Amino acid sequence: MTHYSIGFIMEQALGHVTHTRNLQANVAQVADINALWGLIPWETNGLAAQIPVYKSNWTVRAGMRARRTIADMTRKNKIDALFFHTQVPAMLAANWIKRYPSVISLDATPIQYDSLGEFYAHAQGPEWLEHLKWQLNRNTFRTARHIVTWSHWAKQGLIKDYDVAAEKVTVIPPGVNTASWKRPEPRAYHDGPTRILFVGANLERKGGLVLLEAFRALRNLNVELHLVTRDKAPEESGIYTYHNMQPNSPELRALYHKCDIFCLPTYGDCLPMVLSEAGAAGLPSVTTRVAAIPEIVHEGETGFVVPPGDADALAIALKQLIQNPDLRLRQGARAVEVVSGNFDGQHNACRLLDLLRHEVDDSRTTRKG
Repeated sequence: MTHYSIGFIMEQALGHVTHTRNLQANVAQVADINALWGLIPWETNGLAAQIPVYKSNWTVRAGMRARRTIADMTRKNKIDALFFHTQVPAMLAANWIKRYPSVISLDATPIQYDSLGEFYAHAQGPEWLEHLKWQLNRNTFRTARHIVTWSHWAKQGLIKDYDVAAEKVTVIPPGVNTASWKRPEPRAYHDGPTRILFVGANLERKGGLVLLEAFRALRNLNVELHLVTRDKAPEESGIYTYHNMQPNSPELRALYHKCDIFCLPTYGDCLPMVLSEAGAAGLPSVTTRVAAIPEIVHEGETGFVVPPGDADALAIALKQLIQNPDLRLRQGARAVEVVSGNFDGQHNACRLLDLLRHEVDDSRTTRKG
């Protein structure tokens, strides 16, 4: 059996932490892959937190940390290929990308991220700096052997804004391990309150405040709202808040299984993994028309998609599902099919590893020729 030694250089910010854990679990099951993990942390502390530019610029910080990580990795191990997620740790690694077959993965292009920037407390710099950033990103994308995007939305952004050839980009969503998120028993009618679930660390950015407004207009329909968040939520009748739920934990999965509707009226997201979790758990989702979200929540089929910030539209969509159990059961069943077919983490990890094997084999053939 041919073995492949691959360095995975993984950004550790926001939802990329969960993505890394899922990928680690799935790659560990593949016999011919020797995975070497370089996790690039977001946080700074100690002396590093005092260094100008380094402490405030994620691209510089991630790039320098990635360079050190790769240097240490290659000094101790034979490497066949490098995989970067996202492009940020790859920005200062051009020499490594040229030395080893390299694949870059991303959930959004920098320009797409800029379009959502106000919701991430991210501001654009002066025009000259933005142009320099664009050039650096374009050169990084050109140097990589292949690029993986989480969505067709991100792929189109690469083609349109960075002159990347379509055949160089493969869409492989991150996904979740659908078998572990499947509800133990089929969903059925029940006489209790309709439970709405929200999962989002940042209550405001993820649309939690808009959801609270919509929920208050629906109180007379015998509903409960369950909020999984780091932020403080109001103490009101029918609202249950969970501050210490861990990603992929049995307790979190049980809460998904207990609830009837998933709601994420987010202002700023690329492709939230919680929507994959909800679909795998058999929940219809009510969410917003932001970035790649319509690729996973299909309007009228697996849930409803409303404009961000529109509490009235959100309440109308939720009311349809609250008052029509047949509809939510039907949409939930279809959500399982969609997520299992397109967003299964184990299947998509295999697709990613196949791509990496191909790039290594192709590189070896080229060198021999």
